[in-house]
Amino acid sequence: MYALVEILGRQYKAEEGKKLTVDRLNLEEGSSYEIEKVLAVVDGETAKFGTPYVEGAKVTATVGSEFRGEKVKVYKFHRRKGYRRTQGHRETYTTITIDKIEG
Repeated sequence: MYALVEILGRQYKAEEGKKLTVDRLNLEEGSSYEIEKVLAVVDGETAKFGTPYVEGAKVTATVGSEFRGEKVKVYKFHRRKGYRRTQGHRETYTTITIDKIEG
């Protein structure tokens, strides 16, 4: 059984017992997180699809640790003008473990 869920505007495939890496959630480690934006629930041969969300379906997850991704370097320049700028960026991610899929 798996479900397609929407977390902070991005879609993920959630299976019970699996870990997902999502954008940073402002929640404490070990707390429970309920996802009610479920796009589809597939259980073997049967499948439910929402318009846009499946009514009565929800996914329960446990919030894990936060970590930072790899650094992305941004380099801008204008040719022949002496304009050069370098900037770095690191995104923060949160891991969640899917506990239960209802619906």
